[in-house]
Amino acid sequence: MKKVGEHITLDIVGTKKEYTPEFYEKLVYKIAKAAKVTVLKISKYKFEPQGFTLVALLAESHISFHTFPEKEIVSFDFFTCGKVSPKVSLDIIKDEMKHTNIIIKEFNRDTIDLYHDNYSSPGLKKSYVVNRVLENFKSKVGQYIEILDLEQFGKALFIDNEIQVAESDEHLYSSTFVNSGLNLNSNKEKAAIIGGGDGGVARECISQNFGFIDWYELDPEVVNVCDKHLSKIGEKATEKNSVKCVWGDAFESIKSVKDNTYDQIFVDLNDDQFCIDLAAKNMSSLERILKPKGVITAQVGSQDKKPKQVENWLNVFNKNFANTKLSRVYIPSFDCSWNFSSSINH
Repeated sequence: MKKVGEHITLDIVGTKKEYTPEFYEKLVYKIAKAAKVTVLKISKYKFEPQGFTLVALLAESHISFHTFPEKEIVSFDFFTCGKVSPKVSLDIIKDEMKHTNIIIKEFNRDTIDLYHDNYSSPGLKKSYVVNRVLENFKSKVGQYIEILDLEQFGKALFIDNEIQVAESDEHLYSSTFVNSGLNLNSNKEKAAIIGGGDGGVARECISQNFGFIDWYELDPEVVNVCDKHLSKIGEKATEKNSVKCVWGDAFESIKSVKDNTYDQIFVDLNDDQFCIDLAAKNMSSLERILKPKGVITAQVGSQDKKPKQVENWLNVFNKNFANTKLSRVYIPSFDCSWNFSSSINH
């Protein structure tokens, strides 16, 4: 990590009084003295009919004020590469300006990246601390693929800006996924995996001694990049004699599969509504290639964060199989529990 400075912004709310330009200039010098920074030049401009902007150029960076009288808000910005934190400005502004509350945002200006988690809830935002970006590209089938080295969770696969697996806790996901099906039917002659490009489900099926595994994957570039950077997850599953890889659209490929072929089918697609609709459209084909009393299992997302999405998946399974069992496991890198739905082909 390389640090270049610290940054603070304050939105001062409830400022009914419109202060003069001279007031803000004196305030800049008072803050600069407390922060032990040097003011080089001040530029200011008063707008008509109201509003004012001041920017102070510092030897150590800058200070600025922007006023919005019509909103009773003054926005303050202070970035410094000095040794004193810009947060010293907060107490000065509290004392000098009448207000109702102050919104504080602090930023470490360093080379550590924060990656926003798409699965955050509306009231609680979360970001991953990224040490390094190992891969960042768009695949030929149109998926945006990233391999990131995360501070807490190690190397992780992100597709279309959403985490898929992290090497620190992937075993929780894949083992729960496969065991959810085996708990309803322990037969292991033949399995189908739809999706699951990181290779974790394939590895788990191999470790459970399935006789044959047909792995249907749309995007070989996902498999290749995971073999390169996340080899502990897949453990070179594509090279095992028991595994047959079928590249392309899985639902087109299974049209040529004979009836009653698989003891277990594992559907490892995205848990969004598009994939729910896609699975629902092709569920009769999946039912056809599943043996009597065979089990189909899908990852269906998180009841903690998107309960409606899980409910929509369950409705698909109940409509087609008239039964479903929901399994659950907490996955630290997802910051929530994850669910898997299993149904028996009666």
